[in-house]
Amino acid sequence: MPQPASRRATGGPVAVRAPGAAVRRCPRPEPAAPRPDRSWCSGGIGASVLRHRRGAGQGGPGRGQPLPAGDTGGLVDAPVVVDGDAGPDAVVRLAHQGQLRLDLHATTIAPRCNTAAVHRFGITVPFDDVPLREHPAWYERLAALGYTDVWTGESNGADGFTPLAVAALASDRLRLGTAVVPVYTRGPGLLAMQAATMAELAPGRFALGVGSSSDVIVERWNATPFVDPYARVRDTVRFLRRALAGEKVDEEYQTFAVHGFRLARPPDAPPPVYVAALRPGMLRLAGREADGAIINWLSADDVAQVVPEVGPDREIVARIFVCPTDDADRARYVGRIAVAAYLNVAVYADFHRWLGRGPLLEGMWAAWQAGDRKAALAAIPDEVVDALVIHGNAARCRSEVQRYVDNGVTVPVLAVLPGGDDLATAVENLAPGAS
Repeated sequence: MPQPASRRATGGPVAVRAPGAAVRRCPRPEPAAPRPDRSWCSGGIGASVLRHRRGAGQGGPGRGQPLPAGDTGGLVDAPVVVDGDAGPDAVVRLAHQGQLRLDLHATTIAPRCNTAAVHRFGITVPFDDVPLREHPAWYERLAALGYTDVWTGESNGADGFTPLAVAALASDRLRLGTAVVPVYTRGPGLLAMQAATMAELAPGRFALGVGSSSDVIVERWNATPFVDPYARVRDTVRFLRRALAGEKVDEEYQTFAVHGFRLARPPDAPPPVYVAALRPGMLRLAGREADGAIINWLSADDVAQVVPEVGPDREIVARIFVCPTDDADRARYVGRIAVAAYLNVAVYADFHRWLGRGPLLEGMWAAWQAGDRKAALAAIPDEVVDALVIHGNAARCRSEVQRYVDNGVTVPVLAVLPGGDDLATAVENLAPGAS
């Protein structure tokens, strides 16, 4: 498991522990004829509207049609530098600790369930305090508990693919995805080879999430210029589409050139590709050329501004930070640390200016630039933390997550902030059947 945030004083990487939280299942009628719809349920009162997502690949089903087994999504991985107490190269690995908690309906949806259909939920791997060689047993347990997906990130821990290969062999029920791997740190051909290998190892169960990552990971840690991220992501997606379809690629792209590359082992069905995106340019790229967008660090109300930029019939994957506790002061303390770690990064600062939150964050940005980390934390208003980090009891957290779905998110991905439960307890309490 991740170490608690108190590790920050040591100068090492800072991570968060994902707490367990008992979640009440939605009341439902007696079983009727089985149906394929699987929904996240807030237990609220309202219309039980089912909204199917777009299928994977060309010619996938639209809304209202069943989804193929390969339809999948991902998270955004955006570790950032904290150059205060933790030292100049500390990484806040909040992105790797997200866990997703949904409810499964194997029967008709109860009239009190206020849901738009969500078809799966997952958890981020590998678990920090569990050796990778011990993960097969954990993957089997996750599948038995009803988890449907496992997702990796990639910064300075495990790579994005190896833990998924372990999962593919440990369970034939889990869906697998990278969320995300940078487009700069592998050559185009190698990235296509690794994606194709995973697609062969877990046919119909793997999804490739890619993104620009950050200048820290790309430039400082991997000695690669972080130049023109929009064009590099666009070019990589275009190359991957052709390469994963088994085509021979001989192309001069704007940001790289590939001459005469063809996969020797192309997958039977190309995996879906998702793009990590924040502002309109990358969001539109995700909708135009990928299978969907991966969004991050926004409120439920912000979703209504973001989703239209992607366009219709695309997957919208959102990481949603949750601190399930009635202790609002504690939740806001933890939330402020997370907000400061991310929203002082230029891309996230620009994102929140576009969302209209700039005036509320100017004090934090000014103090951070001046090197006063304590003042920066204190300058973050409660209303910003409350908008970006869901907290309260489990029922309230579920209700707030449902608002993201109601506003257009098709795959809500919970990132649970520190709470203290051990890993086994957290995994069990967050499982679909938890009560």
